Amino acid sequence: MSNAVLETENIKEAVEKTNLRHIAIIMDGNRRWAKNKMLPSAAGHKKGVDALRTATKSCKKFGVKYLTVYAFSTENWNRDKEEVSFLMELLAKTIKSEVPVFVENDIKLSFIGDRAKLTPELIKILEYGENATKNGKSLNLQIAFNYGARMEITNAVKKICEQIEDGNITIDDISEDMISRNLYTADMPDPDLLIRTGGEKRISNYLLWQAAYSEIYVTDTFWPDFDEDAMAKAITDFKNRQRRFGK
Repeated sequence: MSNAVLETENIKEAVEKTNLRHIAIIMDGNRRWAKNKMLPSAAGHKKGVDALRTATKSCKKFGVKYLTVYAFSTENWNRDKEEVSFLMELLAKTIKSEVPVFVENDIKLSFIGDRAKLTPELIKILEYGENATKNGKSLNLQIAFNYGARMEITNAVKKICEQIEDGNITIDDISEDMISRNLYTADMPDPDLLIRTGGEKRISNYLLWQAAYSEIYVTDTFWPDFDEDAMAKAITDFKNRQRRFGK
């Protein structure tokens, strides 16, 4: 057995033994990667798509069932208009090119976030990606786009208040489980491992409710350079953690 195959089997065993179901990633460092190479930001974002493709393949290979990535935050609208426009076009182009690959590899694609500010054309492309891959079972890939955790929680509270106003529930019915069921991530387990690339040590308004007991792994590696070996290293680190859940 080759070293590569042995390493893969070791990582798969680590995923199984630790019950690592869900990895969430803050994909940070595209622009700094490009700046270090004296390239435009667009080059870093394009390279970041390659890294996402690699991360998706790695999770499927290692047996992780859920991967959620932070692609565009509600605060990112404050960036230069030209960069924002490029990111919108890049997302549309990526979905169109990757959906056949996802279908072939039994990967389900979904998007979490507020679609109200997106163009009708982009929304149709998101829906196309979701509908075309809805039967995928080997990996669930969630892309957080125009996502902010505070906004998500606020919207969940509004939904619950509407249910109270309609007389369907009472205040006493409100529980942590009910709040979870009204979040974008209602149909998936909370992330076990939260990875942030690029070295920054902050959550950045990402999955604040869901990551309450996630193990956090920060790497100085910029997102465009985050490859299969980097994913294996993060999972190995997770394997060596002792999760207490407050106990």
